[in-house]
Amino acid sequence: MAADEKVSYFVRYRGLAPPIDGFASDYCGRHVDILRGWPGIERIVVHTPLAWRDPFPVRPDGTDFLTEMTFASADALRAALGSEARARARADGANLMQGAAQVTHQAMRSLRLL
Repeated sequence: MAADEKVSYFVRYRGLAPPIDGFASDYCGRHVDILRGWPGIERIVVHTPLAWRDPFPVRPDGTDFLTEMTFASADALRAALGSEARARARADGANLMQGAAQVTHQAMRSLRLL
């Protein structure tokens, strides 16, 4: 793995009932406190939608909320996914005001180029 290569784990929410402020507040408070306990986690970034307009025809993907967690390696991510802190985060997911939102998880290599 190159020096600037990391592993990111994304959790994506689509279809949150508006307004999402309550969900975002709950997530960024109690839930992120749990995520901070994952072994090996280096960074947590939450992404929320921004009103935007592209002059070219593009198709927005409809994400309402996206969390990006960064780890030094795939091994570090595997250890975090098998941890007690991950089990607590999964259990806490039921407490989030997500309603019938679709939630997906994805691990990806991240190569910083700039």
